Amino acid sequence: MRKKFRLQGLDCANCAAKIENAIKKLPVVNEVTVDFMTTKLILEADEGNMEEAVNASKEIIRKMEPDVVVKKI
Repeated sequence: MRKKFRLQGLDCANCAAKIENAIKKLPVVNEVTVDFMTTKLILEADEGNMEEAVNASKEIIRKMEPDVVVKKI
């Protein structure tokens, strides 16, 4: 299962890479891509784990970049 999000306020390419690397370490996440240029987050996880993956990803983003707003596309 795949979900896409817009990361409003993401203004640092290095921060995007750090967020992507942190989310990749989550055991419930199959694949993740954070594109700084489009400010998109694409998250892949099994259907049964998707809610946990999204919540954990949002928590990582909130801790690393508190001014970034995560919006579902």
